[in-house]
This record gives sequence, structure tokens and C-alpha cells, in this order.
Amino acid sequence: MPTPSARRLAPALLAALCVSTSLAQEKTFPPMGSVERLNPRLDKLIPPGAKLERLAEGYDWSEGPVWIKKGGYLLFSDVPMNTVFRWDEKEGIRPFLKPSGYTGTTPRGGEPGSNGLTLDPDGRLVLCQHGDRRVSRLNDDGKTFTTIADKFEGKRFNSPNDAVFDKAGNLYFTDPPYGLVGNVNDPAKELPFSGVYRVSKDGKVALLTKELKFPNGIALSPDEQTLYVASSDGKNPVIMAYPRTDAGIGEGKVVLDGSKLANGRKGGFDGMKVDKDGNLFATGPGGVLVVAADGTHLGTILTGQATANCAWGDDGSTLYITADMYLCRIKTSTKGSGW
Repeated sequence: MPTPSARRLAPALLAALCVSTSLAQEKTFPPMGSVERLNPRLDKLIPPGAKLERLAEGYDWSEGPVWIKKGGYLLFSDVPMNTVFRWDEKEGIRPFLKPSGYTGTTPRGGEPGSNGLTLDPDGRLVLCQHGDRRVSRLNDDGKTFTTIADKFEGKRFNSPNDAVFDKAGNLYFTDPPYGLVGNVNDPAKELPFSGVYRVSKDGKVALLTKELKFPNGIALSPDEQTLYVASSDGKNPVIMAYPRTDAGIGEGKVVLDGSKLANGRKGGFDGMKVDKDGNLFATGPGGVLVVAADGTHLGTILTGQATANCAWGDDGSTLYITADMYLCRIKTSTKGSGW
């Protein structure tokens, strides 16, 4: 039998061994990129010394990340590969869903898979499906889908790209032609424009605007009074802010003009997310641009790659980023809207 002093030491020794084992098992990931700081206000959002970590690589075009709180894992799309992948700290990467965006049997090229991923108010996975030209919900069997919307006024969508729900359960999404094999000139294109839409809880589809040639990323402000839409039009690269109204949206204004931001950097405006204070984390030239609610460009998380989208994860303070062939992340000092 151990002496009283030995019994007192045992818990401390056990705790030390557990900490040692935990540290030994903790995974480390190689750094990539850097953080460009243009305004001191960025330090309150991304702490000095924060590093971008490369979690996985080797994808054709990674897109549409979403964090699954209930399981503690990330899902993201590889659009050309027609696959959704799953990543978590313990087990790393593995396929989650294939096919993800094109369920047809006729082989096709282009970008057929799912793009933007989001969760509905009940926590179910909703996918923007390029190949099937619809927004759908993954059923409980994990293999089949229920269509949320696939037509406007009887005409098929181009290729829904990114989506967001409001707290009331209305769905907002963008519909550029990127998923069509022939893009804007594809003979299968049925709508003569690229729209931004709302699907109400009762399933009614409403066109909010068709003023943008290539509407892409979409997000709501924390108070849900503003709808943000990114335009990936090379001739008009802007992030727009539209006031929400009972009838839909009001006249938009430019939050950020990207025409002078490229400077040889890869990528353009694409997906984006909003933090709890209304700051935009928007993919654009060079990586993820951090833009205050007043439109001030505070700095950029430089991935060095054409960067597609981002999503909050973990406790809401980690920003996961899909950048071309990479999945990466950075720890922040803020939290995503709704966390």
C-alpha cells in the first residue's frame, strides 16, 4: 500500500503524464503565407504573431468550407472532383460525399461539384450544386438530396454558387454561370442574367438583383439588415452592400472596389464571412481581405494563392480558408457572427 505522501503525489504525477502525452500527440502544421497589416485596427482581430497553418493540400479547387459544430469537423468542396471532403484535427482528411454537385450519369467536364456549403436553421447541410444547377439539402441517409430551388420562372438556374440563411430560415444565394461547361456562353444556359435570389421558408423564389454579371460570395451582417454580395467580374470587381427591406433589398452601394487591389496578386473577390462586430473577411487578390464595416481595408491574410472562401470554426475564433489546392487556418481574436 502506498504511503499517504505517495498517494498525495500520485494525482500530480498522473496529471503531469497526461499533459506530457497530450503535448506529444498534439499535431503541428507547416506555416504558409503571412499577414499584411495596413491598419492598427487589424491587431484587435488578428493578433500579432498569428500564423497561417497549412492543414491539407492536393485538391483541384477547394471551396465552400463550413464548420459542423455538433461533430467538431470541417466540410469543404472540391468542385472539379465533385466531392465534399471532411477534415478534423484527430483524423485529418477523408471523403465525405461523392457525388456532391452533379448526380447525372453522362460524363461532363468543367466544375460539376458542389461549391458553397452552409447549414440550415436545423443544422442540416445545404449545398450549392453546380452540375445539378440547384440548391439542395442533404438527406438523413447521407447520399440523396432534397431540392430547395432549381428554377426561376420555369427556367433552370445557371449554377448556384454560394448561400446563406437568415435567422428566420430564408435562404439567399448567388447564381453565376461558372458551373456551366461553356460558362456564360453555354448553350444550355436558360436565364439571360446572373441573379441573386431569396428562397422564403414556404419555398417561393424571388429575384433580388440581376445587376451583377458574376455575383459570387454572399453574407449577412450580424443584425441581418445588410446583405453583402461579392462580384468576381474582372471588369467590375466590387463588394456590394444591399439594405434588406420587406420587399427584398434596396439600392446597393460599393463597400470595396477591387480594381486597384490586384497588383499582380492571385485571385479575385469570391466567398466571404462576417465576424460578430460586422467586419468582413472576404477572399480577394492575395488571400483574405479584412474589411471593417465602414469599408476600411485593414489588412490581408496572404495565402499566396487564388483564394476561394473561408468559414469560422472550432469555438468561432478560428478562420478556415480554402485556397486553390490548399486547406489552411488562422487563429483570430474575434468570433464569427452567430457564435
